Amino acid sequence: MKTFQDLGLSKPILQALAQEGYETPTPIQTQAIPLVASGRDLLGIAQTGTGKTAAFALPMLHRLAADRKAPLPRTCRALILSPTRELASQIAESFKSYGRNLGMSVAVVFGGVKYGPQERAMSRGVDVLVATPGRLLDHMSQKTIDVSATEIFVLDEADQMLDLGFVKPIRQVVSKLSKNRQNLFFSATMPGEIGKLAAELLKDPAKVEVKPAATTAEKVEQQVLFVEQVRKRALLSELFSDPKFTRTLVFTKTKHGADKVAAYLEAGGVEAAAIHGNKSQSQRERALQAFKDGRVRALVATDIAARGIDVDGVTHVVNFELPYVPEAYVHRIGRTARAGASGVAVSLVADDERKLLKDIQRVTRQTIPSWDRRNDRALGALDAAILAANPGRKAKTPEPVEQPRGHGRPKRDRTHHAEGAPRAKYDPMAGEFGAAKPEGGRPEGQRAPKRGGSYRPKRRRFGQGGGGGGGGGQGRRTAAD
Repeated sequence: MKTFQDLGLSKPILQALAQEGYETPTPIQTQAIPLVASGRDLLGIAQTGTGKTAAFALPMLHRLAADRKAPLPRTCRALILSPTRELASQIAESFKSYGRNLGMSVAVVFGGVKYGPQERAMSRGVDVLVATPGRLLDHMSQKTIDVSATEIFVLDEADQMLDLGFVKPIRQVVSKLSKNRQNLFFSATMPGEIGKLAAELLKDPAKVEVKPAATTAEKVEQQVLFVEQVRKRALLSELFSDPKFTRTLVFTKTKHGADKVAAYLEAGGVEAAAIHGNKSQSQRERALQAFKDGRVRALVATDIAARGIDVDGVTHVVNFELPYVPEAYVHRIGRTARAGASGVAVSLVADDERKLLKDIQRVTRQTIPSWDRRNDRALGALDAAILAANPGRKAKTPEPVEQPRGHGRPKRDRTHHAEGAPRAKYDPMAGEFGAAKPEGGRPEGQRAPKRGGSYRPKRRRFGQGGGGGGGGGQGRRTAAD
């Protein structure tokens, strides 16, 4: 079994890994690190939880440190594009941790926060910039960020970029990059359009694939509970009566639904918080930190908000509602059983979701064990008791979002919302252009009705490739994403 020392990384990076407690590289790290360190373009097919972030961050830091030079003002030597705010923050933190002994500068740029600190961070130039596509394009249009001197470009979670409608913004960014650069391309699945984008971007790439397509985490115990839609909340509360549900992610289709489920759990005595696109960045960070600290047992999330959630020790994932896209199921349950640990994924399935379940089982090539909880009178009694104890209980009202100074409209963000998809209309309740209003049941990420206002990219169904969870490393703790 190889160690990080065997991969040829510099001594300061090895010291940082030792400080983090990482000793054994995961399979993708073992394969990718030497290739990236040599300067080759790379196509990585990697599920979440396999240690992908370290697979590109470690050799990138090694290369940048070997050719030390000061970046020009407003430029970056390495650029990583990420689909969501949370994932961008997570990647930036990883670069800071692994490069702590190198003196590398790292900046992160995404929407939902003020421009000033981001502009100041970029004014002198940085070694590593992690960004979401929309806010990066806004900075580029204002000439506060120049990517023409970028030496290494990383496109992470490319399949979710496609899912969120970011392919055009990505091409806009790529058109401004230096042609003499190294390209790293990572995706859990390879639908046709992503394969086309990879062919455009990469030059004679090495390919690393650590898992067959459309497989789920090996150590995730999966279960399906059939239940009426109206009794799902009561069944969810019953699940949390099991003390084993210590740190649980609950997935809903909609932002409004996430708030309602979190409120219901709290009414039943379960500490819960919601995280989704209508929350301000500070609200999302507080909710995630409370989940990490163990102050809440349940974090209720939508798919878009949850892709960047990387929390050790998630014991359970509950699909309160099944996703429309089978690949999203794989990504969801990959939040547990990370870095070689085990976990449980429970899906609450109503009759009108059976087709979605069949699609998931077809794509993942497995039959998930199921139990029938329909017509369960105990659930009806539990639901009635919770509602009786909390008359008039409604979903939490989101906290007010910080407004720009002068309570006016920001001068930027005119074409992209906080996570990068094209939008047009400013929403004062969310404090950003095109932020979605509570959609009354419309899944986050789907196209809004054509009656004026903002544009919401359509969630696409593609291929039968899979992704999602996956173990990484054996024995000791490993550098998982």
